[in-house]
Amino acid sequence: MTDARTGKQRADQVVEAAEGLFAAGVMSHSGHANLSARLDDDSFLLTPGFVRGLRPEQLATVSLDGQVVAGRLRSVSAEIIAMHSTVYRARPQVGAVIHTHSPAATAFAVAHRPLPCRTEPMLRFGQAEDVPVVPWGPRGSDVSVRGMAEVLESRPTTAAVLLANHGLLVFGPDPAATAHLLVAIEESAEAELAAAAIGGAVDFPEGAVEAVRTAIARAASIARVAS
Repeated sequence: MTDARTGKQRADQVVEAAEGLFAAGVMSHSGHANLSARLDDDSFLLTPGFVRGLRPEQLATVSLDGQVVAGRLRSVSAEIIAMHSTVYRARPQVGAVIHTHSPAATAFAVAHRPLPCRTEPMLRFGQAEDVPVVPWGPRGSDVSVRGMAEVLESRPTTAAVLLANHGLLVFGPDPAATAHLLVAIEESAEAELAAAAIGGAVDFPEGAVEAVRTAIARAASIARVAS
């Protein structure tokens, strides 16, 4: 079981991540989103059906089998419990999941087109491959969950998926890192759409992933020496 202090820290992190997404301007007009943070092997915190003006005490605690353990959820949020728990079950290392209807990324979801990795921020924040598309199914349905599980199994290194005709789902080690990747993905989607008007985006040269990883490791080493 997670102690109260750890639970409060996780809730604060979720609120900060939500605020950061609004500040970055990557939310849809409605501001729709849901965020979660893993508490332990069996449970996670989940936003209650809204995220604008979110407060830590408004998050609910949910078990991986779909039971609300503490707090309250609106019916619309209850539908997405399975979406989050599917990721936590498939990826034990994942500590946070964020779902938005970010406009540019959602355009790729509506078009059923994977989002290519052609911007350096996507590489740096953990998505060094195309963002795959999960086939459409009613939100929270067995069809939707099964499709998501199959994509996660077939793409073991992806940190995001596009939900066909729906939106974007991103996951990472913690709420802050997940939010940073989500912003990078939305910016990349915007760049892809803009580049189409001037001839189309171009892939990275061969070896780009390794070059970026080397640069990150070198910078981290310098930072450790300086400290």
